[in-house]
Amino acid sequence: MAEKTIRIGTRDSELALWQAHTVEKKLNDLGYKTSIVAVKSQGDIILDKPLYELGITGIFTKTLDIAMINGDIDIAVHSMKDVPTALPKGIVQAAVLPRANVLDILVHKGNPDFDNKPSTIATGSLRRQAQWFNKYPNHTVVDLRGNVNTRMQKLKDNDWDGAVFAAAGLERINLKPENYINLDWMIPAPAQGAMLVVAMENDNYTLDALSQLNDIETEICTYIERQFLRTLEGGCTAPIGALVTYNEDEDTLHFQGVLLSIDGKQKLEINKTVDISEWKKLGFHSAQEILNNGGTELMQKIKESLKK
Repeated sequence: MAEKTIRIGTRDSELALWQAHTVEKKLNDLGYKTSIVAVKSQGDIILDKPLYELGITGIFTKTLDIAMINGDIDIAVHSMKDVPTALPKGIVQAAVLPRANVLDILVHKGNPDFDNKPSTIATGSLRRQAQWFNKYPNHTVVDLRGNVNTRMQKLKDNDWDGAVFAAAGLERINLKPENYINLDWMIPAPAQGAMLVVAMENDNYTLDALSQLNDIETEICTYIERQFLRTLEGGCTAPIGALVTYNEDEDTLHFQGVLLSIDGKQKLEINKTVDISEWKKLGFHSAQEILNNGGTELMQKIKESLKK
């Protein structure tokens, strides 16, 4: 059946390799031949600067994009939340896998009572930082970079009270500890918990193979969330959260979206339930509501503060 070996490009972190091997197994089960090609990204190498200071959207995907355009790999597997909403010319979204846990969690050091004590929390995400400051304005937030394993080690090595992680990442490589709490009040990053596979738009053989892995419900929900992000012009840096859930019984979509100032003092939220038939423009219209209610000015402030 297989005409060629599909070369799967991935970052070389444990989580990225887990994701690549998951896609590999699914393709192998369908009868396709595959090989894994590991590539280091700038986002993994430059660990001493916050992501937004590097000035690159898609810092974790850029190296793999180049490898694919150069013909060194056929597909790339990503955490979908790391992927810019606009893909490079010639590269297309080929499959979105069924979504895992969407929540952010706080890994703490035995005392989860953050309501009643000043605490220091670590995260490299402006979205998590802003939502934490919004809830706990008197806390301290410190920058935390690196892959999941590196960040877990840094939490152990420092005297921080806790650090925020995506639950899905820790669960996938069995790193989720007992001492954590679900941050169900924190709206996750658009497409959090989803895995995206991209390929070249003219590679029909590979596109046909990957189409068999696509989960339509996850594809629609993440499309809406990323449309919301793109319309707000957030790139990967502004404090923007979005989550869409599908209610099968009522055939409706529930949308939650948020845009915050970097210090968390300003918070613009949207919460709505619509019929499934409205999915194509749901993210766009939700973002427009935010922009029309102070979001345009807030996005301008965010962009200016990130330039400093």
